[in-house]
Amino acid sequence: MAEHSGLDITCSNKYCHSSSSSSSSEHDKKIFSKITRSLSREYPRKSAEILSGQYGTNVLLIGAALMLAVAHRGPTVEEEHLLSFLTCLMMLQLIWMLWYILVRDRQKNSRTEKDVHATTCWIRGGLTLLALLSLIMDAFRIGYYVGYQSCVSAVLGVYPVIHATHTVAQVHFLWFHIKDVIKSFETFERFGVIHAVFTNLLLWCNGVMSEAEHFLNNHKRRLSALGYKNLTIVHSEPQCNCTTSTCSMFSSSLYYLYPFNIEYHIFVSAMLFVMWKNIGRTIDISSHRKRLATRSHGLTLGPILGLLALASTIGILVVYITHVEKSLQMRQSAISMFYIYGIILLVFMCSASTSGLLIYRVDHMPPDTSKNPSRQLDTELLFGSSIGSWLMSWCSVVAVLGTNSSPPHRWTNLVYSLLIVLEKYIQNLFIVESLYRQQEDGEREDSELPAAPEIFSVTSSLAPPYNGIINRAYETPDRTCATMESEQEGSGQVFRCPRKPSEVPLPVGHKAVEHLSTKRQILKNIAVFMLMCNISLWILPAFGCRPQYDNGLEQETFGFSIWTTVLNFAIPLSLFYRMHSVASLFEVFRRV
Repeated sequence: MAEHSGLDITCSNKYCHSSSSSSSSEHDKKIFSKITRSLSREYPRKSAEILSGQYGTNVLLIGAALMLAVAHRGPTVEEEHLLSFLTCLMMLQLIWMLWYILVRDRQKNSRTEKDVHATTCWIRGGLTLLALLSLIMDAFRIGYYVGYQSCVSAVLGVYPVIHATHTVAQVHFLWFHIKDVIKSFETFERFGVIHAVFTNLLLWCNGVMSEAEHFLNNHKRRLSALGYKNLTIVHSEPQCNCTTSTCSMFSSSLYYLYPFNIEYHIFVSAMLFVMWKNIGRTIDISSHRKRLATRSHGLTLGPILGLLALASTIGILVVYITHVEKSLQMRQSAISMFYIYGIILLVFMCSASTSGLLIYRVDHMPPDTSKNPSRQLDTELLFGSSIGSWLMSWCSVVAVLGTNSSPPHRWTNLVYSLLIVLEKYIQNLFIVESLYRQQEDGEREDSELPAAPEIFSVTSSLAPPYNGIINRAYETPDRTCATMESEQEGSGQVFRCPRKPSEVPLPVGHKAVEHLSTKRQILKNIAVFMLMCNISLWILPAFGCRPQYDNGLEQETFGFSIWTTVLNFAIPLSLFYRMHSVASLFEVFRRV
C-alpha cells in the first residue's frame, strides 16, 4: 500500500513536471513568434527608409555634380545636359503621381488615414499662388525659346513644357493627397515620395544657381564700372538674332519671377518629406483636434505697424536699386540707408518677440509632447535655415572689426549684423514655444466654428450645476449602435451613430466668448506684425537689395571668390528662412 502510494506520488510529480515543461515551451514559442512578427514588420520598413533615403541623396548629388560642372562653363557639360536630367526626373515623378492617383481612385471605397497636421488650406492656397507665378515663368521661357529656336537646343523648349505640366499635376497632388498616410505598397511608395522630394530640391537648387549667377554678373558689372579689372562676366545670350521683339523682355522678366519659383519648390519638398515620414505610421485619432479658426477681432496695432514696415520696405528697395548703380557717394548713401532701416526694423522685431515670450512665461502652460512630424520638421527647418544668415552676419562682424578702411556704413553694418543674430535667436524661440505650447481649453474650441457632431461626450462629473437648459438624452448610451459601428468599421465600411448632445447647459446671454482676452489680442498683434516684417525682410534680398555684394568690407577681408561662395550658400537659406517664418507665424496666429 505504501509502495503504491509512493508510486502514485512519483507519477503525479512526473505529470506535474511534464505539464510545466509543456506550458513553458508554449510560452517560449509565443515569445519567439511575437519577436519574429515584430522583426518581419519593422525591418522591411527600416530597410525601405534607409534605401529610399540613400536613393534620394544620390539623385541630389548627381544633380549637384552637374550643376557644378555647368557653373564652371567648361566645354564638356553644358546647361542642356542639366536640363535634360531634370526633365527626366520630372517625368518619372509625373508617372509615379499618375500611378498613385489611379490606385487611390480604385481604392476609394476603403478609408485612407489622414494626417490633419500635415498641411492646411491656406498653405496649399499660398503654394497654388506660387505655382501660378511659376507657370508664368514657364510661359516666358517658352517665348524666349521660340525667339531663339534656330540656334539653341530643343531641350530649352521641352524643359518649360514639362515643368509646367509637372507644376499643375503636383498642385493637384498637394490638394487631394498630401495628407494621405500610405499603408499599401509601402516600399514602392517610399521611393516614389522621396524621388518627388529630391526632384523639387534639385529644381530649387537650379533656380538658386541661376539667380545667383544673375546677381554675380550684375555685381561684376558694377565693379567694372568702378575701375576693377580682371573680372570675367559670363554672357549667356545665344549667338543669333531673336526672331521676335520680346526676347529681351522675356529674359529680364525671368529674374523677377525666380524668387517665387524657388520658394515654391522648397516648400513642396518639405511637405512631401512629411508625407514620406508618415508612410506606415499609425495615426493617433485622439490627437486630431478641431480645426482652428482665424479670428480678426482686436487686430489694430499689429497690422498697422506691419503695413507701415511693408510700405517702407518697398520704398527702400526702389531707392536702393536706383542709387546703387550710380556714383560712389550715392552708392554708399544707399547702403547706409539700408542698414539704418534694417536696424530699426530688427529692434522692433526683437521687442515684439520678447514681449510674446514674456506673456508665455507668465502663463506657465506645459509643452505639447504629442508626436507631430510636421511640427518637428518646422522646428528643424527654422534652425537649419538660420545658419545662412548667421554665417553672413559673423563674417561681416569679422570684416568690420578687422578692416583698416572706414566707409560711412562700417559701424551700422556691425550693429545690423549683430541684431540679425539676436533677432533670429528670439524669433525662433517665440515660434517654437508657440507651436509646442499646449492650448488652453478656451483656445482649443473656437466659438465661431460649429462643433462637429461626432466629437465628444461629457460625463456627469464634468457637468456644471443645473442652471441652464439640459438635455438628458445622453445618460444611457446606445450599446447596440456602438456595436454596429465597430462591426461596420471592421468590414471597411464607414458607419457613424448619431451623437447625442452632452449634458452641458447651454449658456444664455454669455458674452465672454465674443471677445478675445487682452493676452490673446496682444499675441495675435505680435504674430501679424512679425509676419509682415518677415515678408519685408524677404522682399529686399529677393528683388535685388543685397548690400553684402556692394559694401566692399567683406570682399576686402575674405577675397572675391570666397565671399561670393559664402553669399551663394547663405542668401538662399536666408530667403527660405524668412518665407518659412511667415508660414510658421501665420500658424502661431491661428493657434492663439
